[in-house]
Amino acid sequence: MEHRTRTHTDPARTPLIIGVGEITWRDKDPAHGLEPIALMEAALRAAQEDALAGARPHAGTALLQGIDALDVVCEHSWPYADAPALLCERLHIRPRHRAYAAAGGESPVRLLHEAALRIAAGESAVAAVVGAESSHTVATATKAGLSLPWSPKDTGARLLRGADICHPQAVRHGVVAPVNVYPFYENALASAWGQSPAQALQESALLWSSMSQAAARNPHAWQRQALGPDDIATPSERNRLIAWPYTLRMVANPLVNMGAAVLLTSLEMALELGISPDRMVHVWGGASAQEPRDYLARDHYGHAPAQEAVLEEAQRLVDGKPFDLLELYSCFPVVPKMARRTLGLPANAPVSATGGLSFFGAPLNNYMTHAVAALVRGLRQAPEHTANAPQHALLYGQGEFVTKHHAMVLSTQPPPPGRLRPDHSVQVQADQRRGPVPPLTDQHEGPATVETHTVVYGREGQPDFGIVIARTPDGQRLMSRVTATDTATLARLTALDRSPVGQPGTTSLDDDGRLHWRFTA
Repeated sequence: MEHRTRTHTDPARTPLIIGVGEITWRDKDPAHGLEPIALMEAALRAAQEDALAGARPHAGTALLQGIDALDVVCEHSWPYADAPALLCERLHIRPRHRAYAAAGGESPVRLLHEAALRIAAGESAVAAVVGAESSHTVATATKAGLSLPWSPKDTGARLLRGADICHPQAVRHGVVAPVNVYPFYENALASAWGQSPAQALQESALLWSSMSQAAARNPHAWQRQALGPDDIATPSERNRLIAWPYTLRMVANPLVNMGAAVLLTSLEMALELGISPDRMVHVWGGASAQEPRDYLARDHYGHAPAQEAVLEEAQRLVDGKPFDLLELYSCFPVVPKMARRTLGLPANAPVSATGGLSFFGAPLNNYMTHAVAALVRGLRQAPEHTANAPQHALLYGQGEFVTKHHAMVLSTQPPPPGRLRPDHSVQVQADQRRGPVPPLTDQHEGPATVETHTVVYGREGQPDFGIVIARTPDGQRLMSRVTATDTATLARLTALDRSPVGQPGTTSLDDDGRLHWRFTA
């Protein structure tokens, strides 16, 4: 890594984004559907067209042919045996670096960061990050019993599932999907912030309403309808409860057909291509850190040290100045709610230039590639695109269960020396903020206190079961269940006037081998 540190001071190798491309395939007929690899190709060609708009005539009309580093975001809807190889075959390219990313919502940010570092180190001249999903087409075809005439699918592929990374206790209780886990943070944090459940719900609804407005302005969004807070917070036939307190409109929508791509190069090559400076977006650097992968092995649910450390480092890169544009990852409301507090943003601050995963759409791991495109467009349109008034954008993504965090700073101007560093981990800072992790038990029968909770709902909007994570008098942590027939306990868990966090109860071991919860007061 020593050579990389030296080359970062070469201004000619300053990495920047020169092109972004997106495709949203809205045709609902699966017979007309495009497979993910075709969407990736289309997005890359759109990125090339974007990069060369206004450039010197014939100065790089085959920009894609110059790609020497290709990173493909992990794709789920139609798993290929080798997606990068298929894409290279379509584009007739042979990049020196060719990689397929691990799953994670933060992965496009990481790939962009790594691509920028390769360019700064002189290891790459033209880099591409691309991803796509055809989830809507695949789901529609499956429901209709139709076969899709696409490239061969890797029938042996085993995609990462929640059960693969969760503790056996969580698996036994059936709480391994992100939509059922994020509410643990939502409910614990609302209590920690001194909010009633009703106040927390209102904050989420206002935040998501602003995201729907951003999506309504984005021509690439899957859903372009601005919704009011009541449309989001109020359960209805079209907005059923999913996991308390989240309704359908508060959770990510993966049933979309979308592709996005980003092209990066050095300042030197961009000038050779004749790209106008007002279309260049500079990569300043970023930061990354992780939480323990097992969400039951965390000190508590009232903070996310990795997120805090990452965002604080991003603020440091701009010397504490406010960001002009933001993309705070928005799979569920609690993530940007935590982030805005760390950043010191007001409750009404716009936190998504893209539209959020509920309304813009959630092409699984690839949302943040679309977010790069939205931020690039926003920076290019900045009214004060000058050296005296640079515009900064924050790109923040996260993955798994509030687990993986990565942020980057983009700007209209080149970074000061030392901003873009190969060692961008702030893991040490994150780890220093953690307290001791409580031991986990599945045998405790007796008194305990609610640490956090949720209620999981079925497709008809009725409770399937409740889950209480609790602490025993001697400090152990346990997971316990509430049956759908225990309406009194479920009502306590979903009351809007008072949080159950901190309230006493008891656990007992039932015939199903799981601990069950009852309130005692």
